Amino acid sequence: MTDKELKEYVLGLADSIRELRKKNQEEWEASRRKSQEEWRELKLSQAETDKKLDKVAKLVGSIANNQGDVAEEYFINSLEDKMELLGIKFDVISPNLYRKKGKIEDEYDIVLVNGKSIAIIEVKYKVHENDVKNLDKKVETFKELFPEYSHLKLYVGIAGFKVYKKAKEKGYFILQRKGDVIETYAPNLRAA
Repeated sequence: MTDKELKEYVLGLADSIRELRKKNQEEWEASRRKSQEEWRELKLSQAETDKKLDKVAKLVGSIANNQGDVAEEYFINSLEDKMELLGIKFDVISPNLYRKKGKIEDEYDIVLVNGKSIAIIEVKYKVHENDVKNLDKKVETFKELFPEYSHLKLYVGIAGFKVYKKAKEKGYFILQRKGDVIETYAPNLRAA
């Protein structure tokens, strides 16, 4: 091979390498653009999914709140009628008693009081083990938030439509729905 042929071969080879590099660069750029577009689409899809999950979470939360509200209303109405618990007559019922003192705050679903005793009742639609464990904390915060009741005998209980039975082992009383307790309210009722 002559020098001229060798130079032409090397130049051709260099041109081929440049072409190959250019082609590789173009393919890489196209791949990068495609990846970026796919990433954007993925982020949009994720944002849509997050929105849907937020809606589902809010819906589930409102269902749980509604169930809790139903349970609270049931037990408040039942206790208001009789104002008696554990064989003790009470004078006052306070639903959703809330107090904040410094950094401590808490709400108590139902509080019953008379001159000698006080009962705090946590209400759940379905009572779980953690709900029973949380009662200990609620008792402590109650004592800190309401020192004016420290001279009263304190009873603590949990109420629910389905109750975790270990609450008894902790020394808490349990309120559960039993039987067919209903009230009819129809002041303007007329026969059809």
